[in-house]
Amino acid sequence: MQLEICNVKKQYKDKCAVNGVNLLLTPGVWGLLGANGAGKSTLMNLLTDNVKRDSGEILYDGKEILKMGGSYLEKVGYMPQQQGFYESFSARMFLVYMAELKGLRKKEAKKQIENLLEIVHLSHVADKKIGGFSGGMKQRVLLAQALLGDPKLLILDEPTAGLDPKERVNLRNYIHQLSQNKIILLATHVVSDVESIADRILIMKAGELVADDTPEHLVRAVDGNNLEDVYMNYFGDKGEK
Repeated sequence: MQLEICNVKKQYKDKCAVNGVNLLLTPGVWGLLGANGAGKSTLMNLLTDNVKRDSGEILYDGKEILKMGGSYLEKVGYMPQQQGFYESFSARMFLVYMAELKGLRKKEAKKQIENLLEIVHLSHVADKKIGGFSGGMKQRVLLAQALLGDPKLLILDEPTAGLDPKERVNLRNYIHQLSQNKIILLATHVVSDVESIADRILIMKAGELVADDTPEHLVRAVDGNNLEDVYMNYFGDKGEK
């Protein structure tokens, strides 16, 4: 199982959001780091086919995802950064709705939904309206819907936004457990979210992929103590000059 990104480009008027990215993703956790505007969200939207690329190829096990159509999207679980909900829906109702969109059978959907509500610690409020949820609770609903259908490719855009420290750690640990048989791409600007669980770190800057290596190698390359030093090397005062 692999996802290959070949010289992919996306231009928005006078800004090149993704500029010739080449990348081969295999099972494990891939931490995608970058400052705001670096191109992380655009790249993820290209991988989910929510945004049309200008050029290049994206291949899942050697097949162009545009030609695979629905069979590719069935393999993808996507947690967007923006929280878009039907505020009058309960958490359970929203997950039932998303399961129907994904084509899950009712019996299997019900089983998965109850399991996921427990995993994201929302079973006790499953029938309350999402409109009354905190930002962190909404994030957990978004994660649950991304996991419906047991996708092989899991794309998470700022998944820990709004979570308290305990929830953040629990979520990181769960993502790590999932990574044995999934490709997980986790975009964040919070270095601690990926430092302990990522198999490899990707760094984007101005639409380009400027680093692709293990956390240990990246830290050693900048003679640093941790991944925060690597981030500052690229995006601190030194990196911006």
